Amino acid sequence: MLSVAVAGASGYAGGELLRLLLGHPELEIGAVCAASQAGSLLGTVHPHLTPLAGRRLEPTDPELLARHDVVYLALPHGASAELADALPESTLVVDCGADFRLDDADAWRAFYGSEHAGTWPYGLPELPLGGLDQPRQREALRTTRRVAVPGCYPTATTLALAPGFAAGLLEGDDVVVVAASGTSGAGKGLKPHLLGAEAMGAMSPYGVGGSHRHTPEIEQNLSRARGAAMGEGAGVTVSFTPTLAPMPRGILATCTARVRPGTTAAQVRDAWERCYADEPFVHVLPEGQWPRTSDVLGSNQVHVQVVLDERVGRVVAVAAEDNLTKGTAGAAVQCTNLALGLPEGLGLPTAGVAP
Repeated sequence: MLSVAVAGASGYAGGELLRLLLGHPELEIGAVCAASQAGSLLGTVHPHLTPLAGRRLEPTDPELLARHDVVYLALPHGASAELADALPESTLVVDCGADFRLDDADAWRAFYGSEHAGTWPYGLPELPLGGLDQPRQREALRTTRRVAVPGCYPTATTLALAPGFAAGLLEGDDVVVVAASGTSGAGKGLKPHLLGAEAMGAMSPYGVGGSHRHTPEIEQNLSRARGAAMGEGAGVTVSFTPTLAPMPRGILATCTARVRPGTTAAQVRDAWERCYADEPFVHVLPEGQWPRTSDVLGSNQVHVQVVLDERVGRVVAVAAEDNLTKGTAGAAVQCTNLALGLPEGLGLPTAGVAP
């Protein structure tokens, strides 16, 4: 058994990590750490984690974390870099925050307003990089000791559109994404717009006009997929509008892009099915069946559907995920398995909870 520690254990992502780790046969939960909640019993913060209810949250101490084989950082953006620097190179550090996701330091400064901490291997194993039949991002995750877990929105939108770019079917200059997320995506901090009286029965946009911080990450991922098929420098630009939905968890991303002249519906369908034929956590639904957030609740699955709108020459690709599982904690465990040489799906749920 390998020991794991979770920093930021009192938050939603930290709680989801602990839920999944409780079912992992090769990982043993060690220190559970927090900042303002340090000293509290875990059961008062996460009552659903009954087996850990008697654990006490400890202060986030690098020396304590360093005693473990694996350390998960479930912290706000900008908080991971300093802590990661204090951990041994031999420790597997999996960052669920944004600090190490971007390649472009200028993009980081523009969207996050601070200095770029660097770039770690990106934790989206299914991302196609060299065409549909070539090795994928998972190869960079094998045996690494540093992992940058993707953002929840980029996971859904990337997996929705990447097959078309990898197959060379999509244009890169007119990509539009509108995605709805449950309130847990905003974290556990108290915010007036997330109060029940404000969020229930309402949907509202935010980060409108290209300002959402996940925008450069989405563009980076789709550019990587398109670059594999179209040549270096074939960047993708995305108009991304997130919306807040009155549900606790889940993301539904509706993504559209122009197809290259002559692209047929059969080519589109074939590209998506080929891309994910052997992926255990990405499921292309039968034609005519559309993703629903309720169908992936609590699972590490992403459900995807795609259709060609021939009248306007655009694909419409829709993806549903649980933002806390495949969108964050599930991806972290999936990448941990790869880095440790374990079966990729070990300890991860493939079925959702219904109704």
